[in-house]
Amino acid sequence: MTACLCIHGFTGSPNEVMPLVKFIEQNTDWEVSIPTLPGHGENLQLKGISYHEWLVYAEKELEKLLNTHEKVYVIGFSMGGLIASYLTTQYPVDKLILLSAAAYYINPRQLGKDITKIVLDLVKGKQSENELYIRYTNKIKNTPLAAAIQFRKLVRYVRPKLPEVQIPTFIAQGDSDGIVPLKSAAYLYNTIRAEQKRIIYVKDSKHLICHSDSSQHLFEEILAFLKV
Repeated sequence: MTACLCIHGFTGSPNEVMPLVKFIEQNTDWEVSIPTLPGHGENLQLKGISYHEWLVYAEKELEKLLNTHEKVYVIGFSMGGLIASYLTTQYPVDKLILLSAAAYYINPRQLGKDITKIVLDLVKGKQSENELYIRYTNKIKNTPLAAAIQFRKLVRYVRPKLPEVQIPTFIAQGDSDGIVPLKSAAYLYNTIRAEQKRIIYVKDSKHLICHSDSSQHLFEEILAFLKV
């Protein structure tokens, strides 16, 4: 039996990767686990949570799958990509999928464009139609500074371990990502020492790559990579 562990991003929830999860479930008989990291989910409660807790929680979820399945793949989105990469250096994972993985964070140029669009929509009274405004306004209000510091600590902790990632790795990032700069995907590709690795950039996709207009093709590429 085969299983996939899917890990969402900072301040996120399983919904960030849910379209991919559904695609995998519809096209395979694999078990897919999509845990919610401590303090995350629809009602953020990040106060007092350390990045070590996110790592330990992900480890426990992975251990459950490793105990019951012959093959286990790990998929990580944004911050979840860093957690997923870390897991592969500690456990016998078969393949790694990194989606908008945050080895770096904040793309000033694209973020500036996105903020401009939000402001224009606010002026026109169309903020309810702006996806970024809807998704991120509540998160900004409910994310304590200490939690953002823990996210940065996680990135600093995992980045030196990336050369230890040696399993087949698939890296994807939207070319219009305003949260994670494009250099993050390139850095991951150049730093990870897997003999089998692939990188793709999804046209016109923003940070939430699993919800992009090109997601169907991306999912097909991911599944093909995992099945080889």
